[in-house]
This record gives sequence, structure tokens and C-alpha cells, in this order.
Amino acid sequence: MLRHLSLINTRPYLYHFFHSLSRFHSLSSTRSHSETKMEPKGTLVFSTVGRTHYGFDLFSLRLHSSDLGPEHRLTDGYSINFNAQFADDHQSIVFISERSGSPTIYLTRPGLPKPQLLHSVPGSHFHDRPIIKNTKLYFISAHEEPDRLFKSWSALYSTELDDDKGKKTTRLTPPGSVDYSPAVSLSGAFVAVASYGSRPWQGEFHQLNTDIVVFRASQPSQRTVVCERGGWPTWSGDSVIYFHRQDEDGWWSIFRLDFPQDLESSTYPLTPTRVTPSGLHCFTPAASHDGKRIAVATRRRDKKFRHIEIFDVGTKTFSPVTEPLNPNFHHYNPFVSPDSEFLGYHRFRGESTEWGESIIPHLEPISSPIRQLQMLRLHGSFPTFSPNADLIAFNPDFERNTGVKVVKSDGSKRWTLIKDRMAFYNSWSPTERHVIYTSIGPIFQSAKTTVQIARIEFDPSDLNGDKEDVPCNVKILTREDTGNNAFASCSPDGKSLVFRSGRTGHKNLYIVDAVDGEFNGGIRQLTEGPCIDTMPHWSPKGDLIAFSSNRHKPDDEAVFSIYVINPDGSGLRRIHVAGTEADRERINHVCFSNDGEWLLFTANLGGVTAEPVSWPNQFQPYGDLYVVRLDGSGLRRLTWNGYENGTPAWHTGDDELDLGRLRLGNGVGDKLKGQFDEPLWISCDI
Repeated sequence: MLRHLSLINTRPYLYHFFHSLSRFHSLSSTRSHSETKMEPKGTLVFSTVGRTHYGFDLFSLRLHSSDLGPEHRLTDGYSINFNAQFADDHQSIVFISERSGSPTIYLTRPGLPKPQLLHSVPGSHFHDRPIIKNTKLYFISAHEEPDRLFKSWSALYSTELDDDKGKKTTRLTPPGSVDYSPAVSLSGAFVAVASYGSRPWQGEFHQLNTDIVVFRASQPSQRTVVCERGGWPTWSGDSVIYFHRQDEDGWWSIFRLDFPQDLESSTYPLTPTRVTPSGLHCFTPAASHDGKRIAVATRRRDKKFRHIEIFDVGTKTFSPVTEPLNPNFHHYNPFVSPDSEFLGYHRFRGESTEWGESIIPHLEPISSPIRQLQMLRLHGSFPTFSPNADLIAFNPDFERNTGVKVVKSDGSKRWTLIKDRMAFYNSWSPTERHVIYTSIGPIFQSAKTTVQIARIEFDPSDLNGDKEDVPCNVKILTREDTGNNAFASCSPDGKSLVFRSGRTGHKNLYIVDAVDGEFNGGIRQLTEGPCIDTMPHWSPKGDLIAFSSNRHKPDDEAVFSIYVINPDGSGLRRIHVAGTEADRERINHVCFSNDGEWLLFTANLGGVTAEPVSWPNQFQPYGDLYVVRLDGSGLRRLTWNGYENGTPAWHTGDDELDLGRLRLGNGVGDKLKGQFDEPLWISCDI
């Protein structure tokens, strides 16, 4: 992420981001002119749940110190830095950072003025869990498309870092299989992964049904399932593996495997031994190689935060590490140095640091896999572009749905139109720069809950001044007694709105006059049936309306597909994105490209990219963006990460936005607070 306090400090990372973007574009330039012309283009903006607040840095402290302190910050306070391993016994670490626009592998060591880009697979927009052992870099990447949909792209790779060997990258995960969370034994002889194997994803998210798989580093194709059901393996020496899983009593716990180092003649799978007790959650273990201690992230009944503790294997007791130092911060994913002297982890860096960021920019560029398509992450939700794309309207808080704001599309200035009212989902009139439509009321409620479509009118000249609050007129367009009316989309001529309403007891689509609503202009029902038709979007040509619906499985509120319909109610059809597995689709937030030939949406088609329990506040498995042609062909994935991405909008004008003019410095943005929750499905009330 490119959030920096001064333009001077920003330049190296801005340069790196745009250099990386140019490098990918040069790789893509081998496509024929006709192929490039047929690809989607323009600028899209989207939101990511919680991500803009993280501000993670990596920290370490000595394990043998009596007071386990002080902390030493290992990273430089820029972007999101996480999931590290020690590269040696001297505080050098290899880690993941998002400073280039996507999760990429970096190396830092004492005395290095800034992190060094260590490795990036061309075309990969996701790297994770890097490890250096015996001049070889092991890491997870998600750049190779699997053999079917609803399967993770994550696989294990290695790169020889010795320059004499050419830095060749090799895939270690067999074709068709999925691996997460690698660990390498002390000698480097063995590698363990949490593996899904070649099975298709079954839709689970809270705990992945992975097994612990081991192979010799010299024979990656000879793999053995040493234990069923487990994740996040860690080695103690070459003979003991610890891992986490949720036990039958509901508590996440650490388990131990005594590994015989004989993959050929031993009997597998082995039966593990539970190490940590019930009554608290224990995640993401990191074992010391002396065999005496395990560092774990814990969540206790009486604590609101995830903390790192040391579990003594001999006495079976816990010693707190991070709570005495930072009682009100979450701490994640510990790692231990090869000599067992240092403990590392990542956490929120704090609201202010000597060199670090303390500002969340309004907008930030994200690496795009498609040459002609630019991508921006918004600090907010439900964005919508003004007719000439100089402004973006949005809701500042996804969970509380508080108000409506407008930001310049260069990220330099922001204003408030509505505050202290619950609002969500916005649609800017394509013909009126001073008109925005929004939904007033609570989100994710029943069909009978009162939610109303509102028309917001304001004077655009008020956006030229210094005042933050802009006066506006809010006109309600739906009747209060008609239940849940939301997700309005304006027709390209600016005369009509299509929206979802629960007035019949079912959530179907309706069309009303864009000025008078249903009071003087009347209302017309567009779809009907005992299903959920929602999130409609009018095509730029006005000939189609796309929306999400479960009408193919009306009793299941967890599956949604794309449907299109003509504005007169004819021509209803489903767009089968997933082919024979279409009934597993969970597709939402559909919108059109400028030429009306492409659809942008968020979906679950790529399974899960990383172990969810290791990430904060990510609670839904349909968080990646995709595009597909209107006929269902040409499916392309746009995002890869462990977050929930959603609520996208596509600038439908002819001119692309100039990302080079983004105001990423000069303290423009919100103060970084780092307030985020544990995953909502992690409960201590067991």
C-alpha cells in the first residue's frame, strides 16, 4: 500500500509500484493486437473489508531475556508487512509486503536502509509465507490457474537464490493440487505443507480441510500424508512437527507429530497428540528448534485481542509475551530464529511512528493483471463514479453504513454529504453531476425492514471550497411502509431507477421515476418470485439490467448467480459463469463495462487463497474480483489475497484516469488507527 507522510519518502515506493506495473505490462505486450483490443479496459475502484486500517509491521524480541523485551521493529513502517521468517540468526527476515500494489517477497536486515525486493514471479499477484533455507527460497504463489473452478490457485514454489544457478523458479506442488503454509525442517532436508491435495474445494472457510503433507526437499514429487486434518505446520529440528486445528470440543489447539524421518517404510498417516489444553484458542504455532518451546498466537476467554505466548513443552505452561508490551493490539503469526534466540511476529505499528505511515489514503493503486485495466482500492465502500469520473461517492463505513461522502478521484480532497444516518450503496446519475442515489437504512436485513431509496442533490460548486460538510437535499423516493428498498441503479438517460424491494415479502426488482420515485411517477415490478433478486446494474447502453439472484435455488441464500433482463421485463436469462458447477456460484456486486460487453463482479470461484484463521476480520469466501464477457466467456480473475474484496464500480467513460496524479503524500487521508476485529467466527463462548 502507498500511504506515506511526505512526498520525499513516497517516491521510492511510487517508483517501485509503477515500475512493477510497467514490467507486467511489458510481459503482457506479447499478446496480439486483436487480443488486447478485446480485453476489458478502463478504471475500476473497489473496497476491501478492514484492509486499509491494518498498518502491519514486523517486530522481534529475545526469547531468553527475563522481561522478554524490548521490542525491535524490523520493517520500515510503510504499507502492510507480514508473514515473515528469519533468514539467519542476526535479525534478517524475509517477509511479505504490499508496497508494490500486491503481496510480494522482500528481504530486510540490520543496516539496510530500505527493504530489498527479493523475488517476484512474473504474472503473480499473490505471494505468501516465504522461507530461506540453504540458499533456496520457498514460497506460496497463486499465478497458475488450476484445472477447475472452485479450487485455490495457491501452490508451493522454490527459487535458488545462488546467482550461479540462475534463480530458476520451480513448482513443488503437483499439478492439480493445492498447498498452503510451508515449513522447512532445521537441516532443510524435509518440507511440510498444509495440503488440500487434488480435491475440489468443498466450500468450507472457517477451517480448511487440509492434511499435513511431507516430502524431501530433494524429491518434491514423492509426497506423504503424514497426518490428516491440520494446518500451519512448523518443525522442531527434523523430527517433530507441530500444527493447529480445531478439536472436537471447539477450541483451536496445537498438535504434535513425532516424525520418523522415514517416508518410504513407515506407516502413515500418524495419530497426533494434542499439546495445548481446551479453554483457549491456540493458532499458528512456531516451534523452537531446541525442542523446548512453542510460540503460539492465543485468544483467551477474558481477552479481546490475539496475543503471542510461549508454551513450555515440558511443564505445559504458558508465558505471556506481547500482552505486557502491547495489551490492546492484536499480534499475529509468530516465527522463531534458527538458534531459538529470537521471536518475531507482526502487529499494528501504532498510530504514529518515527518514519512510519499514520495516514490511510483515500485511494491507492493496486496491481492489475490486465494491461488496459487500472485498479484502485477505496478507503470506504460502495463507490460510484460521477459522470466525468472526477469524483467518487461512497459510504465511509461498511459495517455501520454511516453516511455518504464524496472524494476527488485523485484522492486529494473529501467532503461529507450525509452523516449520522445509515446509508449504503450509491449510484451517481449519468446525466447529472449534482445527483446521487443511495439506500437509507440498515444493510443485510429482512424484506420487511424499512430501507428507502433516496435522491441526494447538492451544488457541485460547494466542492471547491475548504469546508468539509456540503449542504444537500435528501428526497425519499419510496414509501416508508414498503419494506426493504435498496441497491438503486440509474438508467443511462438519468430518467429511471432500478432497485430491489421486499414489499411483497420477497426481494425482487422494480423500476421507478428517478425524480419523483413511486409517489408521482409510479412504480413497475420487473421481476417476481420467491427468491432474492438484488444489486441490479443498468448497462451503459440502457438495453440490459444485470443483477445477482438465487432464483435457480430459491431456498438457499448462500448461492447467487448473474442474471440479465431487458428493462421491459423480457429476456430474463442466467449467465453461467461456472459451467457445470454453476450451482456453487456466489456472485454479487455486478456492474457493466463501458462498452456493455463485460461484467465485473465479486465471487467465490477461486476458493480460498490462504488459511483464514491467520488473517484478521476476513469472514466470507467470495472476496475476489472477476470479469467475464456478457456471453459467459473470457473469465478473468483480478484479485488474489486473503481479504474480502467487493463493492466494485467501473468507470464507464471513454477516458482512463491518470493514476500518476494520485495524491499519496502530504498527509492526505484518515488517521491510521488499526482497529479491527478477530474473524467473526472465532468465538470464546464455548
